[in-house]
Amino acid sequence: MIHHRINRRTVLRGLGACISLPLLDAMLPTSCAAPSKFQPMSSSVGPQARIIFCYVPNGVNIFEWMPQSSGKDYQLSPTLSVLQDFQQDFSVLTGLGHPAAKGGHSGADTWLTGADLQANGSDYANTVSVDQVISEQLGKYTRFPSLQLSDQSGTGSAGHSHTLSFDRSGTPLPAEDSPKRLFERLFVPDSGADRQATLLRYAQKKSVLDSVLDDAKSLQRKLGPKDNQKLDEYFTSVRQTEQRLVRLESWIDVPKPNVSDKDLQLGSQPRNAHDRMMWLDVMMELSYLTFVTDTSRVITFEWSREASGYGGGGENHHEFSHHGGDPDMLEKLGQIDRFFLERLHRFLSFLKSTQDAGDAMLDRTVVVYGSGMNSGKGGEHSPKNLPLLVAGGQKLGLQHGQHLAFDVDQSPPLSNLFVTLANKLNLEIEQFQDSSGTLTGMES
Repeated sequence: MIHHRINRRTVLRGLGACISLPLLDAMLPTSCAAPSKFQPMSSSVGPQARIIFCYVPNGVNIFEWMPQSSGKDYQLSPTLSVLQDFQQDFSVLTGLGHPAAKGGHSGADTWLTGADLQANGSDYANTVSVDQVISEQLGKYTRFPSLQLSDQSGTGSAGHSHTLSFDRSGTPLPAEDSPKRLFERLFVPDSGADRQATLLRYAQKKSVLDSVLDDAKSLQRKLGPKDNQKLDEYFTSVRQTEQRLVRLESWIDVPKPNVSDKDLQLGSQPRNAHDRMMWLDVMMELSYLTFVTDTSRVITFEWSREASGYGGGGENHHEFSHHGGDPDMLEKLGQIDRFFLERLHRFLSFLKSTQDAGDAMLDRTVVVYGSGMNSGKGGEHSPKNLPLLVAGGQKLGLQHGQHLAFDVDQSPPLSNLFVTLANKLNLEIEQFQDSSGTLTGMES
């Protein structure tokens, strides 16, 4: 007998009436493709420092996430026990947050900026994200200074960002959601026709930028000090765009790494609930390949947009984050939390098993995982006590195997962690956003 999968919202219609069906086996998620056979490979690019920021929306079930003990001898919580194999390779950080952030579903907008978003109608002014500060240094040596990944392409809208990355003027950098397009961008060689088309496109963009700058400079003489300051920020953004074009042009004749798409499920769709696990896995596989080939050393990956997202079985992640303390909803939220950490576990295993100049690649790769909001004990959306893990980077000087528990009301800002991580990546940064120094306990 042939079984067909049907939509969960399928109804029976007749005589002007419709009746919903019960939950049938045919409505449940099935494997749209065989489980991934992707295997880690060896690295030959030499020891390099790298960092990836992985973002999950809607907070977590804090009851099952938060360890009850702290320090080096802490016991993993029920949710974090998914990562038991890597307990000595990561730190749990609790109590940290962004004092200036307003909370709610602007968590992705501020997770890496820590900004006080000054709204102007439906828009706002953001600030630079820490990944872009880092990429200004690490990105000098790679084809792509940084990569932005998400389950929805583009930049999204204020308060519902599709990207974690913002340039020096606070302008959002668009993200990619298609595994196929990402693979082609990273690893598929350009043909002669592609090369000419790309050069023409760059030339056209430069021409547009030159024209815009000329118009803006003539306008500058007619504006007051406050507007001129805004225009200076705009000039900065345009100059950064010019610099990115120059960099891309300089790499156009450099061959891309030879990487096969065998065992990569590039057709997985990010917003198809049935593809959810495969899409997350292949995007993490592509992130791993990016690091192994030294195509980029800085990645941000928003696993789902705020006020959205699926669990492993297609559950409505956002709905369960508004749990109001309901035990059943909290249980579902905890299941989603563990599903995400299983994906992280898989990625960490790739890095741990890959040799990088005699050490595990994980030891020189910093993995930051967390959310920009806390769904709280009652389902409230707070920018305090954010769920946060930092893994890897022990050869860079990070200390792990611990739970650093800070007092929620007296904790240092999360920006202190960003300063610490930037310094371990060999960037001499003393200040980022509202930081007051480095984060005590993270440095070995």
